[in-house]
Amino acid sequence: MSDVALILGIRPDVIRASKIIKLIDEFDEFKLDFIWSGQHYSENMKDVFFNQLNVRKPNYEFEIHGKSDADIVSSTITSLYEHFKDHKYKAVIFLGDTNTVMGAIAAAQHNIPIIHIEGCMRSYDWRMPEEKYRTTIDHLSDRIYAYLDSYKTQGINEGIGESRITVTGNPIVDIIFENKYLFSQGADLVEESISTIIKTEDYVLATCHRRENILDIDSLKSIVSLLNSIEDKIIFPMGYKTQEQLSKLQIEINENVHIVDPIGYIEFMYLLENSKYVISDSGTVIEEACILGIPSIQMRKSTERPEVYDVGASVKFDPTRKNVNKKIVSEVIKLVSTKWNNPFGDGTASEKIAQDIRSMYLDDSFHRHDRKDYPFNTDRSYMS
Repeated sequence: MSDVALILGIRPDVIRASKIIKLIDEFDEFKLDFIWSGQHYSENMKDVFFNQLNVRKPNYEFEIHGKSDADIVSSTITSLYEHFKDHKYKAVIFLGDTNTVMGAIAAAQHNIPIIHIEGCMRSYDWRMPEEKYRTTIDHLSDRIYAYLDSYKTQGINEGIGESRITVTGNPIVDIIFENKYLFSQGADLVEESISTIIKTEDYVLATCHRRENILDIDSLKSIVSLLNSIEDKIIFPMGYKTQEQLSKLQIEINENVHIVDPIGYIEFMYLLENSKYVISDSGTVIEEACILGIPSIQMRKSTERPEVYDVGASVKFDPTRKNVNKKIVSEVIKLVSTKWNNPFGDGTASEKIAQDIRSMYLDDSFHRHDRKDYPFNTDRSYMS
């Protein structure tokens, strides 16, 4: 019987947790069950990332059902609740802010201690499902790994006990540092149409998937208008929901925008590292660009990663407002020749997280009923 479980469900989580999984698997003291929630299920949204990052296959894979967030969340909670009946874990680990992390409710119902990697990040944009999810799991969690001191402060300001939050740095730095030598292989993995573009001219890389962007007609049109204002070739690996929305709404994109289906991690990082700049609403892509020294346009009303603005690595484009597209593009071009310091850590986050989990296991610290601030932190000012 395994002692600790890690539950993941989407592509970026596989990337970010890949080294943590390998480190914990090396421990003799306990075993890790890797559980895949089933939130991302197609091969090019999941399996390719296991293969390219040499991540072992999950011990368990759920088949969750439904199209809405409510369907996916309820299916995840039910699947995990039933799984936890037969698997008495000492702790369960979640990462990020997706539908999958709401499975923490099932762990809480079984009184299993909860560990949250990527805690206390806040965009303060309540339209985002992710903002609701990360707030919920942070307040359920017994141990939170926050990437930066500023994130920890945000959690404390919400009444989360300081002793529950450990600052580690961002594991995505570790992954980039250790796999950077692989990125050049992406030149041989991209399809021929992309290969022709990157060999002959400068290009811009683009991604767009957030629901508050693609499901809002005005925001989506604003984003396409931005893309259509750019003269460079644009390579756009486009998620299936985004493709569906553009087709349904009959929104036209200029011919210089080359749309392809989602691609693998190594291909994407090769394209990112060699791009002129990137346009994205993905928090992970914006982090990766910042770490690699690639300027970005962040298509967000607000972000949980304001550090990219602080260091001068990114330009904000708010799709909910009327923007002067040429001004936005000219601003990001100014960043092409500039340099900034990576604000996300020194590449040791995965080691810190894995070793802390090991220490808690050895100290037998996985006990919800021993948490002094359970169920609420007693230092909340409004409770005193």
